[in-house]
Amino acid sequence: MDSMEPEQTPFAAVSAHTSRLQRQYQAWLDKSTPYVPYRWMGTVGLLMIFFLRIFIAQGWYIVAYSLGIYLLNLFLAFLQPKFDPSNEAIDNDMEDGSAGGLPTKQDEEFRPFIRRLPEFKFWYSATRAIAIGFVCTWFSIFDVPVFWPVLVVYWLILFALTMRRQIQHMIKYRYVPFSIGKTKYNKNSS
Repeated sequence: MDSMEPEQTPFAAVSAHTSRLQRQYQAWLDKSTPYVPYRWMGTVGLLMIFFLRIFIAQGWYIVAYSLGIYLLNLFLAFLQPKFDPSNEAIDNDMEDGSAGGLPTKQDEEFRPFIRRLPEFKFWYSATRAIAIGFVCTWFSIFDVPVFWPVLVVYWLILFALTMRRQIQHMIKYRYVPFSIGKTKYNKNSS
């Protein structure tokens, strides 16, 4: 008698195919990691196509507003440290009476700036959100009639207030989330 091998079920076949596609997609993402400027140029290009679609179609302002709020939220998470000094300050105030911050004296330990949302995840989430928003502009269910200047003004006010609060937080706890203007040391310093 021949041995009967179990046939592959349709679910297993779909699962194997999906798994293979996910691995290929992850490989492309991994290959794109070192090309930061090119990734961001592609995202900005996609955002311009999205805005062009909104401008030409004269609709879907709620989709654009929602995308703007989401991108603002991502940007704020990108600017914030992973370990918030204000939470540490609350914990430390009772113990030593000083507010937390980055080290300013020689005897304090060095704590590097670690982002709450790393650059790659920021790029990936922003690009995915823009692509989803672009797809939403092709369905009339998302075209809710609104007076768009109100949304623009509200978003600008929201941006100004949240950025002011974030900048005040950065000044209060003395951290800079960017490497522009920071001292760079050579490896072969004498």
